[in-house]
Amino acid sequence: MPRGTDRGLAIVVLAALTGLVSACGDGGGGTSVPAPSAAHRIAVSSAAFGDGGTIPRRHTCDGEDVSPPLAFSGVPATATALAVLVQDPDAPHGAFTHWLLWNADARRSSWPTGQVPTGAAQGRNGFGRQGYGGPCPPKGTRDSPHHYVFSVYATDRTLRLPAGASADALKRALTGHTLAAGTLTGRYGR
Repeated sequence: MPRGTDRGLAIVVLAALTGLVSACGDGGGGTSVPAPSAAHRIAVSSAAFGDGGTIPRRHTCDGEDVSPPLAFSGVPATATALAVLVQDPDAPHGAFTHWLLWNADARRSSWPTGQVPTGAAQGRNGFGRQGYGGPCPPKGTRDSPHHYVFSVYATDRTLRLPAGASADALKRALTGHTLAAGTLTGRYGR
């Protein structure tokens, strides 16, 4: 093989490795890890608000700041657990995480208001706390409310993450292990 070909191949390999390393993350900023995908859909609903509807004050920082009731259908019978990630894609500095939990029992078809499912672990939200932190957009957003996406994932295994894990860590753990997924989007402005 001519010497110039070896050099060209080395440059291509080096460029590919550089691209791979630079795509590995930004320390948990929420934009570096793609959302897990799934072939099957879970229907996600809430008795508190409809898809695209307004999230009641009770479930926000202006109220009791408790998680809304959630219900699921279409969870595969082979699913081991459910994970939830709630984010505000309209936040000024990129997606803001309001809630993340994993390893909830996949056989439960609903969760009541303000309750964490038995056995589930919770991660650290954008407020720096473990658990649910309700919508709390900047004041002045009443006429153009923020969107809050409740993403639910059915997994094929128990996820091994430490309590307080980040949204990026959850997304990485879900990659390749998501059997089905669905979303419910609510709005809230102040």
